[in-house]
Amino acid sequence: MEPVAIQSSTMVGRDAELAETAAALGVRPSRPADRLVDVLLSGDAGVGKTRLLRALRDLAFDEGWQVYAGHCLDFGESALPYLPFSEVLGRITTELPEVAAEVAATHPALARLQPVRRQMADSDPVDAEASALDRADLFRAMLAVLQAAARRAPLLLVIEDTHWADQSTRDMLSFLLSRLDSDGFAVVASYRSDDLHRRHPLRRQVAEWSRLRGVERINLSPLDDAAVRSLVLQLVPGGLPEAELADVVARAEGNAFFVEELVAAAADPGSVIPADLADVLLVRLDRLDDEARAVVRTASASGRRVTHEMLEATSGIGTDALERGLRGAVEMNVLVTDRGAYAFRHALLGEAVYDDLLPGERARLHARYVAALRQGSARGTAAELARHARLAMDKTTALQASVRAGNEAIEVGGPDEAAYHYQQALEILSSATAQGSESDLGDHGVDLAKLVVRAADALIASGDPERAAGVIREQLDLLPPGAHATRRARMLAALANAVFLTEDDHERSHEISAEAVALVPDDGSQLRAVVLTVHARILAGYGRYEEARAVGVDALDLAERLDLRELASDAITTLSGLKKAGPKEGLRGALEEAIQRAVEADAIHAELRGRFLLGRSYQDWAEFDEAATWFASAIERATDAGLPWAPYGFESRWQLAWIQVVRGRWDEALELFVVEGPFPPPIPRAMLTVLRLQILQRRGEDVAARVGGLRPFWRREGAIGIHAASIEMTAAGRRDDPAAALASYDEAVAVLSRIWREWFSARIRLAAVAIGVVGDALATRSHTEREALLVDVERLHDDGHVVLDRYTDPSGHWGPEGQAWLKRVDAETLRARWLAGIDAPGLDELVATWRETEAAFVDFGHVYELAVVRTRLAAILRSTGDLAGARELGDLAREAARGLGAQPLLDALRAIGSAPVREPASTVALTTREREILGHVAEGRSNGEIAKLLFISAKTVSVHVSNILGKLEASGRTEAAAIARRRGLLD
Repeated sequence: MEPVAIQSSTMVGRDAELAETAAALGVRPSRPADRLVDVLLSGDAGVGKTRLLRALRDLAFDEGWQVYAGHCLDFGESALPYLPFSEVLGRITTELPEVAAEVAATHPALARLQPVRRQMADSDPVDAEASALDRADLFRAMLAVLQAAARRAPLLLVIEDTHWADQSTRDMLSFLLSRLDSDGFAVVASYRSDDLHRRHPLRRQVAEWSRLRGVERINLSPLDDAAVRSLVLQLVPGGLPEAELADVVARAEGNAFFVEELVAAAADPGSVIPADLADVLLVRLDRLDDEARAVVRTASASGRRVTHEMLEATSGIGTDALERGLRGAVEMNVLVTDRGAYAFRHALLGEAVYDDLLPGERARLHARYVAALRQGSARGTAAELARHARLAMDKTTALQASVRAGNEAIEVGGPDEAAYHYQQALEILSSATAQGSESDLGDHGVDLAKLVVRAADALIASGDPERAAGVIREQLDLLPPGAHATRRARMLAALANAVFLTEDDHERSHEISAEAVALVPDDGSQLRAVVLTVHARILAGYGRYEEARAVGVDALDLAERLDLRELASDAITTLSGLKKAGPKEGLRGALEEAIQRAVEADAIHAELRGRFLLGRSYQDWAEFDEAATWFASAIERATDAGLPWAPYGFESRWQLAWIQVVRGRWDEALELFVVEGPFPPPIPRAMLTVLRLQILQRRGEDVAARVGGLRPFWRREGAIGIHAASIEMTAAGRRDDPAAALASYDEAVAVLSRIWREWFSARIRLAAVAIGVVGDALATRSHTEREALLVDVERLHDDGHVVLDRYTDPSGHWGPEGQAWLKRVDAETLRARWLAGIDAPGLDELVATWRETEAAFVDFGHVYELAVVRTRLAAILRSTGDLAGARELGDLAREAARGLGAQPLLDALRAIGSAPVREPASTVALTTREREILGHVAEGRSNGEIAKLLFISAKTVSVHVSNILGKLEASGRTEAAAIARRRGLLD
């Protein structure tokens, strides 16, 4: 990992709070006011108050203000009165000596605040009346010096950490905040809100200050997740692995100080919580009495949250003592009430307390929790029982509770949680088996093979079939030689299913499933039905349709005899998909019937597969509206079932995003990448990332560095390799490096040939992109270089036609996509020869081929690539003197590019000299989604209303509205609507 910065020097995620504070104080006013407003700035320790005040200071300096800051220090009961004001006066005396001298001449009491005079006197004043007069004089003297300094320039007085302020300092602040006229200066006082326990003296004072006219309270809430991720990136420029980053985000809870400490400790994999951070947190325990400390220690074993009844059952102290302890912990802001229970104010505080327990203390506490849960003296979940039992070393209870917790998670649509619990159970069972101590677990009643399959199924449902295959292989290796054949068969069938869903060794999946079938006797058992169903599905996936049909019929017959409705639905979906070899109408009708059967059987995975296959059928024929409908229905069902990353649910999301990219609905595609719920597994995340990068590149961003990070995923998911290689080749073209583009092509072909087959269909598309990049570079190359590059062009051209020659599909269908890209290979090859002046085609042949390519992409419906084709053809026509034809094509391409926001394509049109026939100076390049949202804005709808109408988040609407205002150069929504009407941007 790269070196970690101890602190970030840049403020992150506080722009809104900074703007609000600056506006309130008048540093950068946004509203008229008859006086400057004072601000009370609150927030938990470490949340970022000091950073914001530093940014405010810098902003004030830029606006011509003076800034003087004083700090309260933690001296307990021996705090020096007026300490922050002495600090401020010291600076004023140094920087504005004439001002300090002038005020001191008329307010002698000011001298008592000078830092050099803050020493013990020979005697203390004893006359209360004289002391009171002195205080009044001091207050007026401080006000006078601030007023005098403010006459030079506006002045900002900052008093930090007032939770440590002494009574005199608080009184001075009360005097200044109560002034009704600004006198050219404003005050901002900060304090820690989490330190203001119920008996804290500042608590009452803040309430009084807040009621003063001209005083505003601004609270710094925790940073959101996106801001935390940005802060981590500043601390570690290379970033953290996603698992570590997600852990930091979850544990830091938006606290900047916690983020810095956790990131600094990330380099030490063995660290539980950084020692420095633990020391800071545990200081809070020192303020508690013995009863409160005992309660807090007991609560720490529960995690973040604990119920009252659980504390009663586990704390070991009486009811009265428990309540006194809880009251003390709550009053000191260590615990907070939470929905009838108690929670640590900061999760890391709970971790620090727990880590501070001795090992024996922890084990005994967890044993008490286990007893309370098993006896029913406190309520809890199976997951809680499993955790406490595991930490109490009660392996039998932990095993049984983990399995139960996994089952419960599956029932409520939580595959990630289920996978975790099943794997915990597997670890306990496997460890006992390996050590020969399985008897120590007693009669636990857990079947190892079934547990392995459950764990694998949960991992697959959560979108991680690679991990599922790894778990099964690990358990197969641990099976003793004499293990029963059915146990091995069950696990092999699950392994075949997992491997089939990955690129790793997937070609062996039908061999693995065949081995499972061979191990199970033909005895009409449920296991036999399971392995036959899996085998049929995998055979169908490899195009072995006759074998798949025979096995599938046997599987369906057995499943129906045993009344296994979900399994029967799976077999029906497989058999329906086999109709691909016939007319498309037969396939679609069969799949619709299979989907209906799956819905009736509540067979969610079979239903998702059916919807996906039906969508793919329409997609293959470029019938995108129908394909989008079926993919969207699969996404909706997967999301409702809590399975957004499950097979065929996520694949439907991916394919729908691809369709939206093809149709030019890029903003809608980007919206599909935002998924509520668990963070996506690595491969789905990489698949969504590569499509997003493709859109960003087409809009003009340099994504070369980011796409390079996807290289390790090429072999794990071929679709990533296809799109990433295309992005790399395009990036190479923009930097005029055809050799790099050819290298990306060759590397992608090498990887994808290993995981698929040598002449895979997408090789045609890769060849077309590579030839286009080479063609663009030929004009600036020498004759010798052009000859060498044309050799590669011919090689890639031949590659494309070999793919077509070797293409086999039971339907015999070569769809619009394949036809368009093959025609593009021919057109790009002729263009390269023409530009090189070597074996150049005739202009008639060149133009005719590009016209055919244009027609093919019209049929395909790819908005962006059609615009690219028309741009290329416009350049050719212009060079032949057909200016009218070039202008017509250029206008069509430009219209598409503007709608997409594809700036590089607009630049290319400008470079070839293509100008619009009539282009108003006020033309604005709004995307399709932006135009749609602009229409709703013009109708007066709010972001929330628009979000509901378009089925997107309000945050996404807000981003679009901001983009629209920027493009229209409008100051607000009303002005944007007026501009749009004037320019004819509304339908």
